[in-house]
Amino acid sequence: MSKKKVVLIDGNSIAYRAFFALPLLNNEKGIHTNAIYGFTMMLMRILDEEKPTHILVAFDAGKTTFRHNTFQEYKGGRQKTPPELSEQFTYLRELLKAYRIRTYELENYEADDIIGTLAIQASKEDYEVKVISGDKDLTQLASDKVTVDITRKGITDVDHYTPDFIMEKYGILPKQIIDMKGLMGDTSDNIPGVPGVGEKTALKLLKEFGTVEKVVNSVDKVSGKKLQEKLTEFKEQALLSKELATILCEAPIEITADDLSYEGYDAKQVVTIFKELGFNSLLDKFDDGTLTETNEPLEDIQFETVSEISGDMLTDTEAALYVEVLQENYHQAAIQGFAVVNSSGYYYVPTNVALKSSDFKQWLENANKKKFVYDAKRAKVALKWQGVNLDGITFDLLLASYILNPSESGITDVADIARGKGFTSVQSNEAVYGKGAKQQIPDGQVLGEHLVRKAAAIYALKDQFIQELKDNEQLALYEELEMPLSLILAEMEFTGVQVDVERLHTMGDELKRQLDEMEAQIHELAGVKFNINSPKQLGEVLFEKLNLPVIKKTKTGYSTSADVLEKLADKHEIIEIILHYRQLGKLQSTYIEGLLKVVHNDTNKVHTRFNQALTQTGRLSSTDPNLQNIPIRLEEGRKIRQAFIPSEDEWVIFAADYSQIELRVLAHIANDPKLVEAFQNDMDIHTKTAMDVFHVKADDVTSNMRRQAKAVNFGIVYGISDYGLSQSLGITRKEAGQFIERYLDSFPGVKDYMDSIIEEAKQNGYVKTLLQRRRYIPEIHSRNFNMRSFAERTAMNTPIQGSAADIIKKAMIDMADRLQQEKLQARLLLQVHDELIFEAPKSELETLKKIVPEVMEQAIHLAVPLKVDYAFGDSWFDSK
Repeated sequence: MSKKKVVLIDGNSIAYRAFFALPLLNNEKGIHTNAIYGFTMMLMRILDEEKPTHILVAFDAGKTTFRHNTFQEYKGGRQKTPPELSEQFTYLRELLKAYRIRTYELENYEADDIIGTLAIQASKEDYEVKVISGDKDLTQLASDKVTVDITRKGITDVDHYTPDFIMEKYGILPKQIIDMKGLMGDTSDNIPGVPGVGEKTALKLLKEFGTVEKVVNSVDKVSGKKLQEKLTEFKEQALLSKELATILCEAPIEITADDLSYEGYDAKQVVTIFKELGFNSLLDKFDDGTLTETNEPLEDIQFETVSEISGDMLTDTEAALYVEVLQENYHQAAIQGFAVVNSSGYYYVPTNVALKSSDFKQWLENANKKKFVYDAKRAKVALKWQGVNLDGITFDLLLASYILNPSESGITDVADIARGKGFTSVQSNEAVYGKGAKQQIPDGQVLGEHLVRKAAAIYALKDQFIQELKDNEQLALYEELEMPLSLILAEMEFTGVQVDVERLHTMGDELKRQLDEMEAQIHELAGVKFNINSPKQLGEVLFEKLNLPVIKKTKTGYSTSADVLEKLADKHEIIEIILHYRQLGKLQSTYIEGLLKVVHNDTNKVHTRFNQALTQTGRLSSTDPNLQNIPIRLEEGRKIRQAFIPSEDEWVIFAADYSQIELRVLAHIANDPKLVEAFQNDMDIHTKTAMDVFHVKADDVTSNMRRQAKAVNFGIVYGISDYGLSQSLGITRKEAGQFIERYLDSFPGVKDYMDSIIEEAKQNGYVKTLLQRRRYIPEIHSRNFNMRSFAERTAMNTPIQGSAADIIKKAMIDMADRLQQEKLQARLLLQVHDELIFEAPKSELETLKKIVPEVMEQAIHLAVPLKVDYAFGDSWFDSK
C-alpha cells in the first residue's frame, strides 16, 4: 500500500509572502496578480516535488480569534492589508477550486489552529505530514512525522524544519518554540514577551531551565540582576505570551485528513483561469489534450465545396464572409480557405480556387457588395498581402462583441462568441485543428465545414448584435469609431514602418563592444573570469570571493536578482556595472535582435499588429513587435528609435502627442473648479497640485513636492491606494494615505466624482466613457469586501482611461479624413500610447504643423482644452 502524504498550506501566510516577494503585476483587466502568481508557482512546485495524496489550504476566517479574548491587542500592530493584495484572495480561491484542492476556514480560529489540529490527527493515523507556511510559529508542530517548510524571503526558497533542524538551528526541541516566543515575544503578532529579552537570551534561558514556567519560577537562579527584575516584573506577560503563541491542536474542525484526498487538477478550468489572469508562461504546462472539446453532435449543415466560381454565390447584395488565417501573425501567414453564406446557400471556397478567380476577386473588392465578417482588420490585411483590396465590409462580429462586452476581450475564435449567444453549431479552432505542436490542417471536407459553420454564425447573429448595440446606445461607437478605425489600422499595419537594418546592426555592434568592455571591468574588479549571466557563478563571486552581505538565498544558491543587487549598490563598485551590463544585455537581445527578427524580408519594414479588441478600457496595444514598449528611460534604449526612419527620400518622421490627456479628461468628468482652471490657464498641473496639497506658492514648490504631486495625479487616474502610492514614492503607507486625503480635500470635485461613479456602477452594473464605451463591473455588488473594493477602483478609473483611448481613436479617424481632404502624401504609421506618428515629405511639413494639432485638439470638446505637442526629424528618435 502506497504511503499517504498530506500537505497543509497556510493560505494567508503564503499569499502575503508572494505579494511582497514579487513586484506588483496585473492582468489585462487591471486585477493585481502577483500574490496569485507567486502562490501558483509554489503550488506547482509542491505538487511536483511532494506528490501529496491529500492536501488542504487553510485560511484565516476573520480579524478576531479566541486569542483576542485573552489579549485584545493580539496582532494589533499589523497594518491593514493592501487592497492590491485583498482583491487577489477571491481569485486565489477560484484557482484552488480549479486545482480541486480543498480550502477550509473556521470562525474564531486561525489557519494555524486548523493546520495544527489536522497535523496532529494525521500524524497519529500514519500520514506523512508536510506543513507549508511563511510563519515560523508553525515550526512548533515539527516531529518525526511532521516537517514544516518555512519560506524565506521569496516563496520557492524554503527551510525544512524537522526536530533535528530545529535542534541544530536553536538548540531546543520543537515544543520549546512556544517558550521562546513567550520570552522574546513576536512583534509581527504583537505578542509582548519580556521587554529586553531577545532570541539569544531566550535560548540561553531555555537551554538552562527548559520552559517559561521554570524560568519565571526560578528567577533567583538566573544570572544578571537586571534580567531577574524583568522576569519578575513581566512574569504574567511571559506566560500570556506563551499561551498566545501556542497553536491549538484541538480546534473544533469538521474535517479529517481523510477528507482531503487529492485526485489531480481540472486542466480545462486551470487553463481558463490562467488565461483570465494572464499567466501565459504557465499555460504550456497544461497542454495535455484535455482542451479538446467533446461537444454534443453538431446540427447537420449542407454546404457546397466550390471548384469553380459561379454567379449564385456572388449575386446577393449581402453575405457573410469568413477568411481563415490560422497563424497569429497574419502578415506572414497563408490563408487556409474562405466561406461565404448568403440567402442562396452555404459555400466553402478553397484558397487556390478563390485567389485564381477574377470574379471572386472583383466580388471581394466591390464596395457595393455588403460583407459581414469576423475581424475585419485581419481579413483585410491577409488579403492585401495577396494583392486583393477587400471592400464593402459593413459588419464585424468581433468588434460588435467587443463593444457589447469588453470583458470577453482577447477572443480568438468566432465559436466563443457564437456559443455565448446560443449559436452552438460551431466548434472552436482547438477542437478542429488541435493546439500548439499538435496543430494541423484537416482534410478539405472537415476544413470546409468548419469555415462554413463560422460564416453561418456571423450571418445568423448579425441582426441580433446590431439591435443590442442600438439598445445600448452604442451603435455610433461601433459604426463611427471602431469600424472605420479597423480599416485605418489595417492600412497602417500593411504600410509598416521602415527600419534601418544597417543602423540596428551598428547599434548591436556598439552594444556588444560596450558589453565586452563592461565584462572586462567586472572580471578585473572580481579578480577572476566567470560567466556574468550565470546566477550561480555571479553569486559565488559576490558573496564568497568579495564577501558581500548575503541578502537572499534560493534553492540553487545565492539570489542575484535586481532588487538584491540594488541593495548592495553602495557596498562595491562592481554592482552598478553589473546592473548596467544586464540592462544593455536585455536591450541587445530583446530589442535589437528582437526587432531584426520581425523585419519583413520583402519590405524591410516592421509590420506590427494592433490589438483593437483586447483591453477593457478600449486602449490599443501592439504585438510583433510591441512598439509601445520600446524602452525610453535608458539613453541606449531611446537610441533604438533612430532605426525607425521614413520609407522615402526627402521625407521625415512627424510625431504628435497629447499632453496629459487623462488628467484633462479627469478635470472634465469631475468638473473640479481648480483642475479646470489650471488647465484653462495652461498651468503645470503637477505644480498646481503641489501648491494646493502642500499649501505653498508656485515658487516654493520643490522638485520633490512636484514629484509626489505627479505620482498622486496619475495614481488617481489608475486607481490609487495608500500602498501603491507608498511603493512609488518610497514613503510609508500612513504618509501616502495622508497625502491622498490632502489631495481629495484640495480637489473636492474629484472626490465627488469618485463617489458618484461608484453609485452609478452600483445602479447600472457598468460605467461608461464619454463616447458610450461600457465596462461591466458585476463585482460592484459582491458581498466580498476585497472584490467590491477592486470593482470600485475600476469604476473610478475606467471612464478616464477609456475616454482618453476613445479620443485618440477619434483623432486617428479625423486625421485620416483630413489627410485625404488635403490630398497629402503623409501617412499615419503608428499609434503609441497618446502619440500619433506619421511619415511625410518635407514639403508637407508646414501643412502638418498646422493641421495635426488642430485635428487632434478638436477630436472632442471638453471643459478644458486638449493640448498637442509635435516634433519631427529624420527618425522617430529625432522627432522627440
